Amino acid sequence: MSEISTKPYLLRAIYEWCTDSGYTPYLAVKVDAGTTVPMEYVKKGEIVLNISFGATSGLKMDNDSIRFHARFGGVSREIYIPVNNVMAIYANENGQGMAFEPQLGQQSVPEQDEADAEAAPLAPVLSAVPPAAIDAKTEAPGTPGDDNDPPKKGGRPTLTRIK
Repeated sequence: MSEISTKPYLLRAIYEWCTDSGYTPYLAVKVDAGTTVPMEYVKKGEIVLNISFGATSGLKMDNDSIRFHARFGGVSREIYIPVNNVMAIYANENGQGMAFEPQLGQQSVPEQDEADAEAAPLAPVLSAVPPAAIDAKTEAPGTPGDDNDPPKKGGRPTLTRIK
């Protein structure tokens, strides 16, 4: 029997925590041919979506995909996101949540025989980043918005991906 990925369960849990805490859940998604999102809002192959109750209609978070309707520029659009394309889910107000490595082009629960099941793990690989590694990170010079100034107080929280 193949092992079921934990990613869709973790996505639903963080979404529930956000809504129960009064926070606004956001999804960061890697866009490819398998996603249905408004392409005019995609930047660098990624899109960030508000998936709160007030921003969506008919939200359904399955083990394979996340589907809902949302308004963009006053026009209702159908959104389809494969679970494997989700890079992060987090609370917009404080940035707390969980990040994932997108697994583009893969099914959420591929059919495998028992010999293959041990060779390819299905669960997302998560690891803590020690504080020293965050301080020591270096980025390409000239990248917009990459000043090394400390964050300003009272500003809007943002999600920072560390590779």
